[in-house]
Amino acid sequence: MLVGHVAVGFASKRLVPRASLGLLVLAPLLADLLWGLFMVAGIERVRFVTRGPTFMSSVLIEDVSFSHSLLTGAIWGGLLAASYFLTTRDRGVSWILFVGVLSHWVLDWISHNPDMPLAPVMQGRYGLGLWNSIPATLLVEGLPWGLAVGLYYRTTRATTRMGGLALWIGVGLLTAAWYNNIAGPPPTGSSAAMGAQSLIFFAVVASWAFWLDRVRSWRSE
Repeated sequence: MLVGHVAVGFASKRLVPRASLGLLVLAPLLADLLWGLFMVAGIERVRFVTRGPTFMSSVLIEDVSFSHSLLTGAIWGGLLAASYFLTTRDRGVSWILFVGVLSHWVLDWISHNPDMPLAPVMQGRYGLGLWNSIPATLLVEGLPWGLAVGLYYRTTRATTRMGGLALWIGVGLLTAAWYNNIAGPPPTGSSAAMGAQSLIFFAVVASWAFWLDRVRSWRSE
């Protein structure tokens, strides 16, 4: 998933409006940021195959167990939550961050073909294959994305001239990138190149969410 992960962060803002939207979006994207880093380092790998006409049907995941397994997701989520709690002593937001990181595995399990591991040492791979159907993906992932953005828009207000533009330009570009992922042409290049591109892309998405904190505020404030 792509916008489905970001939707988790946007929806979480309603639960803990005191928390930074940037952190709330970073949590469900953490696995993908680590994935990009580990791909560049050669720790994790994917291959490109001609098993389908679209981007996602052409990516064969060989090993993403350090960034995307359920066990390591719990570890990464625990580290993020613990770091936040030690800094702020805010138990509620810390738990939301932990759940946000774990949500990545659940959403990828729904969308991926069977390639999601439970732990680095385990051989089983799981996935329901939602991405095999473009219409189903547009509905199952797109609807929560639209609802989460709408909820965020209704419960925040722009504090600068860029507040509105920053939201809708970012939403538009992210939605276009998501659609290209599920319906665009097969990728080219190496695994490391894809990792570098992904690392930059997800870092930009997280930075955009942090920027929204600066140009929009919660309406109750």
